[in-house]
Amino acid sequence: MAASADVHVETVRYYQRRGLLPEPPRPQGGVRHYGPAEVARLQFIRRAQTMGFTLDEIAGLLEVQGKRACEQTRLLTERKLADVRLRLAKLRQLEGELLDLITECSQATAGDCCPTLDLLGHAGDQRRSLPSSKAARQKRERQ
Repeated sequence: MAASADVHVETVRYYQRRGLLPEPPRPQGGVRHYGPAEVARLQFIRRAQTMGFTLDEIAGLLEVQGKRACEQTRLLTERKLADVRLRLAKLRQLEGELLDLITECSQATAGDCCPTLDLLGHAGDQRRSLPSSKAARQKRERQ
């Protein structure tokens, strides 16, 4: 079953401990047998994970049934989309900060402190802004 979803056997066992997958009895030979329903459930879990759903969210998705299934999954998916958009915004901000650091480093003269190392060395300072980061950002925006 693990091979069918391209996961390690320990992953299957972990999902079983979390209650995401049923654990079939171990027969005399010691090898558990899984049917198509268990394989499909494991593949469902893996696809949901690739879409960014957490195991707790996946557990909720696995429980959704009946007439309100679409409404419930839509709400969960909308929350996931909002989370993804927030992460993208943070990544765009980080991208800008990294571009600013690259600009600062490329403009640093020999013997000056390295802006990137200087920033990293001030970990206690909350996102210390670089002196010309605004200028660098404006320059990028004009390009």
